[in-house]
This record gives sequence, C-alpha cells and structure tokens, in this order.
Amino acid sequence: MTKAFTFEVLATDGKARRGAITMPRGEIRTPAFMPVGTGGTVKTMYMDQVRGVGSDIILGNTYHLMLRPGAERVARLGGLHEFARWPHPILTDSGGFQVMSLSKLRKLTEKGVTFRSHIDGAAYEMSPERSIEIQGLLDSDIQMQLDECTALPAMEKEIERAMELSLRWAERCKAAFGDQQGKAMFGIVQGGDIPALRLRSSQALKAMDLKGYAIGGLAVGEPQAVMLEMLEITCPELPADRPRYLMGVGTPDDILKSVARGIDMFDCVMPTRAGRHGLAYTRRGKVNLRNARHADDPRPLDEESDCPAARDYSRAYLHHLVRSQEALGAMLLTWNNLSYYQKLMQDIRAAIEAGAFEARAVEISEGWARGDIPAR
Repeated sequence: MTKAFTFEVLATDGKARRGAITMPRGEIRTPAFMPVGTGGTVKTMYMDQVRGVGSDIILGNTYHLMLRPGAERVARLGGLHEFARWPHPILTDSGGFQVMSLSKLRKLTEKGVTFRSHIDGAAYEMSPERSIEIQGLLDSDIQMQLDECTALPAMEKEIERAMELSLRWAERCKAAFGDQQGKAMFGIVQGGDIPALRLRSSQALKAMDLKGYAIGGLAVGEPQAVMLEMLEITCPELPADRPRYLMGVGTPDDILKSVARGIDMFDCVMPTRAGRHGLAYTRRGKVNLRNARHADDPRPLDEESDCPAARDYSRAYLHHLVRSQEALGAMLLTWNNLSYYQKLMQDIRAAIEAGAFEARAVEISEGWARGDIPAR
C-alpha cells in the first residue's frame, strides 16, 4: 500500500465517478459511505461487523472525543485506531457542527469558538489550530478544517459572514496541518443556498490546493432540490482529481442523486439511528418493524440479502425485539441498515464501471417505489 495519500478516478458515467483513495491504512473505494462512529464506536456494532458489511472507512468526531474520553488520553492509548480496534482509515469531523448545534453558551470570534460542554457545562476553546491538534492526537487519516455551519434558512449576510470566516479558518487549518505524509486535510465549501457564495467558497478553497474538498452546510433544513442545485453549482468548480465529500448526507435517494452530480464520499447517522428506532432500509424501501403487521410474519426482511440480520431472522422476531426494547433489535436492524447502505454503494460502483449508472439508478428507485411485500 502506498505511503502517500492519492486519489484516482477509475471510471466515469456522466458526472458519476468511480474512484479509489489510497493511503497507508488502506484503500477507500468510491463512491463510499462512511458509517458514523461519533464517539469511537459505530453504535450497536462490532468493528468486525462494520468491516464485514463492506466499510472501508469510518467517521469519528472531534467534539465528542475531546469531551470523552479526551484526545490526549486517546493519544496515550495508541490513537483512535488502536483504541477502537479499527486498523483501517478514519476520517474525523472538525467538531464545528456539533459546537454550533449542541454546545451551551457558545461565543464565536475570529480566533475560534468558546463553548460549554453539553455533558457537564465545562468550558472549552476550539480554534482552527486546536481542532487540527486534536485530530492529530486521535491520529485520523483524513482531517477536516474547522468551519462555521449555518442552518438554513438564514439571511444572506449571515451566510456570507460564516462562509468568509470558514475560508480564513481553512487557511489556518492548512498551516497547522502542514504536510503529513499519508494523510489529508479537506477544506469545506460553505455558502448556504446562495449560488454566488458557493462559487466564491469553492474557488477560494481550490486555490489553497488541498488534498480533498467537502461540501458542508447542506441537509440542514433545506429541500432536497435546493441541495441538488448547490451540488450542480459546486462540483464543477472543484478539482476533478480530488475527492468530493458531501457531509452529513443522507438517505439512499440523496446518495443516488448526489453521485449523479459528482460526489465521491458520504456520511450520515441515518442508518444507525434508524436501526435503533425500529426502522430498516431495504431494496423495497423503508420497513417499520414497530408496525403490528409484522407480529405474526415468519418471513425475513429480505430473503436475498447477504446479511444474516436481513436473511435469517423473521419479521415477527424483529418486531418482538423492537417492541420489547431489547438491545438485540437495535443491533440486528443497524447491521441490516449498514449492510444495505454498503450494498447500495457496491451496486453504484459496479454500475458506473459498466456505464449503466443512470439505468441502474432508475431500477433501484423503482424498487423503493414498489414498496414492501404485502402483509400476511
């Protein structure tokens, strides 16, 4: 495996790209979905299961890990890979989104942000440099710049102020990151739902010559059509030879439509969170195992699935586990959901390689539209 961080586009089909990121800890097949391991764990999953469903990379979060158990402690214990028993690539979010959305009594300045923990009210400071320092202590492979993410809708002046601040912070993060062999720092395009601001942000970040580019500030309250419009504006402005990461997205439909517009990487809590709340993602669409229609159904979620959770357990049993709030219900449905998401990504990659992405996307969408098997 290479000692450098590299990205190669292996095939294209329209704007959709099949590629590969290579780095010392492994290869990431793109388009890729990254399971969210916010606090050093993908909730209710063993790491070998996460790997077994086809995950090449997971995501950790700077904000949560700096609060518990602490970045310095993780570093003393060998870094996040050793701590969590995941020897493969890890991307860490900068913590900016969580600071803005979760913390109490935050104060934003040019220097950074001071805030109080949502856990115990303790005071912390997060600057661009400190964010990169924490991500270095965690020893993540892809590190994100600190940015200010504005929830939509918002006033244009507020979106512009946050976007310009994020650009200045990107410069500081780049300087703090330096040239780390085999690792990468990604910049984050901001600009809300204002096309001109998205263009300015994209062009300024492109001039910084970063190893990868994320698109942030979407899936934060705006309609899907707005998100897709911003992707159509932004993606052509980003370097074709660098990976493009759409942060915090999303549903399987969001993923299909975003790949069609040139996105290479995704993360979202949706499949894991849904699994903990009795909702399964399948090739027939979403299935709510809380519904009484499943109580006497001996059939599995999906008899054709490679995942034991979907193939080997009856809907009646899954319904029982969910209604009884048994931990195993969350475990099995999360396993199913991550398996489905990774199978979807595998399907997308194969379709792009075959030059059949558009047709395959239609077939997948039609499967969702047909809905679940009839109740018995």
